[in-house]
Amino acid sequence: MAPPSPKEFIEAALVAATTPYALSYTDSKQKWVILRHLLSLLQEFPGFKPSTGRFMHNDGTEVNLLRATGCVHVANSTTPTIPLVIWLHENYPQKAPLVFVSLHLMTPIHRHHPFVDNTTGATSPPYILTWKYPPCNLSELLRNLVQIFTIDHPFSYTLTTPACLTHPWLVSTKEALDRLVGMLHYDMVALRASTSDEIEKLSLLQEELKRRDRFITSMVAELGEERMRLEERVKNWAEETDRVENWLRVNDGRSLNARDVEIEDAFEMDETTRARLESSAADLAIEEVMYKLDKALEHEAVSFDSYIKQLRSLARQQFFHRCNEMASTSSPTSV
Repeated sequence: MAPPSPKEFIEAALVAATTPYALSYTDSKQKWVILRHLLSLLQEFPGFKPSTGRFMHNDGTEVNLLRATGCVHVANSTTPTIPLVIWLHENYPQKAPLVFVSLHLMTPIHRHHPFVDNTTGATSPPYILTWKYPPCNLSELLRNLVQIFTIDHPFSYTLTTPACLTHPWLVSTKEALDRLVGMLHYDMVALRASTSDEIEKLSLLQEELKRRDRFITSMVAELGEERMRLEERVKNWAEETDRVENWLRVNDGRSLNARDVEIEDAFEMDETTRARLESSAADLAIEEVMYKLDKALEHEAVSFDSYIKQLRSLARQQFFHRCNEMASTSSPTSV
């Protein structure tokens, strides 16, 4: 027995209303429109075959629907054919059909396609989104999909520009809308990528600024503490200065004018003590000069004769200074 023709299959499926697999189309006028649209589609695209199946909506509702399955060929393209499944909604033609690109591991859908979801294959071109019956129908929908896939194949990320698009007066309103939506989609993808990169850079900059803020805050706190310590020291030194000035004011009136006073004048001493201090200072100074002479002789900066001559002179002076110091030490002193 020969298999039924597509028309016979569709008519039988629409008529069978009592079986468990009865389709979810109830209105007779609706069934007539479905039959006419499907036959028109199969006549223009003979590669598509009608069938029935169970479809689950996103809300979990299951319905029995008619579907057309087949592949479309994109002209002048080396990419694979595009397998499609077109489900006729239970409220068709008032509701747009549900179109899916069949998923296959060997031909994945590129992730940035403007009209095809790369995870489910769901297809949503402007023709479906703006579906209105009449004049929308299945044949025109499939022609629109072929036009879209000619421009942007779902299995390839490379965009092509048909010759007709270079002549605006040859482009229909729907084709221009598809082209515009696709261009806007890719602009949004590029903008989203650049925005994501910028957000990441700004996030890193924010973290760096937070780190610097913590560092600067800690430095300011440390400087504040250091300032308080310095102010405390200044206060202490000011108090010490006041005490010394008061002591000098009481003990020596000359100290009020520092230009008329030597450093030794701040301390009371008699002539004997002063002479002993001067002799001790001269002794130490001569000792330092003799040490420098030894170094100069070691580096041959002075001759040996000059060294001996100066050393004798210095030793003689040092001897007298030490004698004066010993004499002043042995004599009674009063402070």
